[in-house]
Amino acid sequence: MALAEDTKPISPRRPTWRSRLLKLAASPRFQSWAARFPLTRGLVRREGEALFGIVQGFVASQVLFALVELRIPHRILERPGTAKELASEVGLAVDRMQRLLQAGAGLGLLRRRGDRFALSTRGAALIGVPGLEDMIRHHDLLYRDLADPVAFLRGDTQPELARFWPYVFGAGAAEDPDTARRYSDLMAQSQGLVAQEVLQTVSLQGTTRLMDIGGGTGAFAAAALKATPGLIVTLMDLPQVIDAARTRLAGSPVLERLHFFPGSFRDDPLPSGADAATLVRVLYDHADDTVTALLQKVKRALPPGGRLIVAEPMSGGETPDPIGDVYFAFYCMAMRTGTVRSQAEIAALLAEAGFVDIQTPRPLRAFVASVVTARVPSA
Repeated sequence: MALAEDTKPISPRRPTWRSRLLKLAASPRFQSWAARFPLTRGLVRREGEALFGIVQGFVASQVLFALVELRIPHRILERPGTAKELASEVGLAVDRMQRLLQAGAGLGLLRRRGDRFALSTRGAALIGVPGLEDMIRHHDLLYRDLADPVAFLRGDTQPELARFWPYVFGAGAAEDPDTARRYSDLMAQSQGLVAQEVLQTVSLQGTTRLMDIGGGTGAFAAAALKATPGLIVTLMDLPQVIDAARTRLAGSPVLERLHFFPGSFRDDPLPSGADAATLVRVLYDHADDTVTALLQKVKRALPPGGRLIVAEPMSGGETPDPIGDVYFAFYCMAMRTGTVRSQAEIAALLAEAGFVDIQTPRPLRAFVASVVTARVPSA
């Protein structure tokens, strides 16, 4: 009786020289020898440290969370403190505060001088990056979602992040004003850094009217207006988000050049009259069918020669990236609808939608955002 196609035994493959080398490296006996041999012990030490850095990564992330939640960087920003002083401020036992501070120093976020701990340059940057502390606090959802990573990967869990970001399921899913406010605030706090990255990568000179689709509470729109004199921007997002944008930008000097367009890009027509469009941190929230429909909609809304700018964290593709392919990939999985894509994958979706002159500029800071640009074919 013939075996079913998916139960046929797999024919053994001939080992390659690389597979033989890897098998050797996996041998405890070889590892012991290599750790002693002068020409290999440095490599063994570096690889061992890197491997253990991955092993203990979940503890490092929780140490970071505790430092932020207890506002330790803020407490020692101007004046170093001892474990005893800081413990009394936050209600921890002195010995446990000592362990936390020591761990923070081990991660390079703090500096130890005698029995006092001060903030390092890295720790100061933690405070200075807009929205970073709020994002770290927000990670308690992701930590719970990944508590059983195998069940998570099998799709046997109900991720909490999917409930935090309900707007990705459509306009009707984000009826709760509090939910809309929470996700809008979180996006706005970090969108400024993304805007800076995008505007350093591509120029809006020559653009007269821009539609910012899914632009949240207007952080990118405001940055684009400040950077480009004479530009007019139409901001499109869900009605609850547009309400928050109006409040956030009330009194802003760019308000006279900013138009608001409440609506869902899934269900409603896009604004007309723009010669360029931006999708900033939008595509990775959605599945391919939603993205394909949106790109086709954008193409129809733009004139011949109109430009589209896509900006978001992306996969490294053939060169896997520890930010895009670890953090953002699993974050998107927890949202349940989105996926992180490489520049090449987004370029392919743009080409399929009929865009031309597709460009994939090298990102300045890929951990913030990468960019893909394209144009509507000229008439």
